[in-house]
Amino acid sequence: MKRIITLVAVLSLLMCAAMSAQAADIELAKKSTLEQIVQSGTLRVGLEAGYMPFEMTDKKGNVVGFDVDMVREMAKAMGVKLEIVNTAWDGIIPGLLSGKYDIIASGMTINQERNLKVNFASPYIIVGQTALISKKSADKIKSWKDLNQPGIVITSKLGTTGEQAAKRLFPKATYKSFEMEDQAMLETMNGKSDATVYDLPMTSIFYTQHGKDAGMKFLDEPFTYEPLGWAINKGDPDFLNWLNNFIVQIKNDGRYERIYNKWFGSNDWYQNIQ
Repeated sequence: MKRIITLVAVLSLLMCAAMSAQAADIELAKKSTLEQIVQSGTLRVGLEAGYMPFEMTDKKGNVVGFDVDMVREMAKAMGVKLEIVNTAWDGIIPGLLSGKYDIIASGMTINQERNLKVNFASPYIIVGQTALISKKSADKIKSWKDLNQPGIVITSKLGTTGEQAAKRLFPKATYKSFEMEDQAMLETMNGKSDATVYDLPMTSIFYTQHGKDAGMKFLDEPFTYEPLGWAINKGDPDFLNWLNNFIVQIKNDGRYERIYNKWFGSNDWYQNIQ
């Protein structure tokens, strides 16, 4: 009899524990950003409209680009409206942490430093650092390894992985930082610096539109591996699960290929950009 009573007690405790765990899971789901998005009817996306062709402003003042089309599909899959929150790059993670938007979709490279503050969904595209070389330095710089020498001036954008790569890989060179990537590239095109280190495909677009005619050299083979991912607040497994499943789905039903070809397979969009 004592064994039966003990067994019943143990089973009761297990049932209570299971019910408590289930209640905790339900409570966690209610707190998820995903649930809040669905309830509010709006997906708020933080980005900086200055990274071609991921996000930029067209001549009508609309924010357009690869990332914008991707999150538009995301909002459509959620059954909600899309709200774009254009913000400065140096404040983009603090903006997420303070609740100004639900997700960052702004060509952000996944790295360990950022991952300490935010969670990343699985990469949706892979890019890497490349180098644009000024006409005056084209003959002496034949490889990205030639950038690491005294007397070489390298530019990039403030707070980016291009800046990090330049400082890490080319410590013997002089580094100059700019607020915008086009400023850094123009500095090199005008011969005021020897090279600009920045993400492919942004360097490819600049070279095609401006650099080639200016006599620049384009070292187009990436010398870093940089996966780009969507960033969300920590402690939200439901939202992370949804995003990872969304990436798998969109890459296998034709939508990703269509969006990719629109922005990376053609330069037709460039004439509509400011």
